[in-house]
Amino acid sequence: MRRWGVLAFLACMLAAGAALAQGRDTVYRSVGPDGRITYSQVPPAEGRTDRKLEFEHLPATPLPAYLRAFRDDLARGPAVPRASATAGLQLFSASWCVYCRQAKAWLAARGVGYQELDIDSPGGMAEFVRAGGKGGVPLLVGAQVRLQGFSESAYGAALGAPPGGR
Repeated sequence: MRRWGVLAFLACMLAAGAALAQGRDTVYRSVGPDGRITYSQVPPAEGRTDRKLEFEHLPATPLPAYLRAFRDDLARGPAVPRASATAGLQLFSASWCVYCRQAKAWLAARGVGYQELDIDSPGGMAEFVRAGGKGGVPLLVGAQVRLQGFSESAYGAALGAPPGGR
């Protein structure tokens, strides 16, 4: 009996390690004592977890080689002055990215405000690096949200908007 417990524990640890290696993002939706709903990548210290949302391998357009090299140079080089930040969400995108156009259309259809940063510009790429962007675009970042890639269900769950409507 004890042997099965050890085997189950090892299986859970291997599954957790595999999930981390795959780059899975977990978002916790919690309700605080005051009834306020928050989204975070860290389990809540107080209040209760209402939902645990996991986003993995959302469709994203990989960065071309020249932009990966540019990103790597920025990460190694001297600090580039920050672009002026506006309150709310930032959407890192590129004009050649199909998923970026889908993300912008989804946000516009629901009246969600955001600051768009083009990764093809030096300032946009510098901010992308600062935001921890690595794989591809779009990357949507805010105080309570971080989504790499795009899917309607993930955006709806993270931003609290019903799928397909306002």
